[in-house]
Amino acid sequence: MKPNYYVAHPWHGIELGPKAPDEIDVFIELTPQDPVKYEIDKASGFIRVDRPQKYSNRSPTLYGFIPRTYSGEASGKHCSDVVGRPNIEGDGDPIDICVLSASPINHGNTILSVIPIGGLRMIDKGEADDKIIAVLKGDEVFGLMKEIGDVPEAMIKKLQHYFLTYKLDPNSPTSGTVEITEVYGKEEALRVIQFGIEDYIKKFVTV
Repeated sequence: MKPNYYVAHPWHGIELGPKAPDEIDVFIELTPQDPVKYEIDKASGFIRVDRPQKYSNRSPTLYGFIPRTYSGEASGKHCSDVVGRPNIEGDGDPIDICVLSASPINHGNTILSVIPIGGLRMIDKGEADDKIIAVLKGDEVFGLMKEIGDVPEAMIKKLQHYFLTYKLDPNSPTSGTVEITEVYGKEEALRVIQFGIEDYIKKFVTV
């Protein structure tokens, strides 16, 4: 077998898997242990330090994105239709994902197989920025959860608090531009992922 000397770009090179969107492979950038926020560098595919986690905020779950998805025109229109506001656009990034896992995973730059069970409908500066919530496939605790209603309310509140405050700056009154309009279930999560897949194909595949 000829060796592969090149690492695939995590956004474009990782396959979603044959059971997508019901079961997908995702790329993890950030863990609850990380004191800084990492994110993928879109040009190179390497992990970049985005910023130190200011103040006391740390992600309560594993956090990353769904490869080969893109929050574009269809994603933004869907958000507009659901919340009843015109002109919401996709944020131009892959769809974000939060993964619940009782198994200790202590570093990012990792591929996980997960099962989506719900999500947060988040709007950031007028752009759709959904956060899909999933469980690690085979996890002995969270893997038994099939729907967002199975997740303890305290965990949902932690996620909401993190995303509503992780960009806040006490010295900038305009920093709090994030809102979460809805916590939704598995059916809607799969719909959001599918729109992200369609947007990705239109943006990067269709010629």
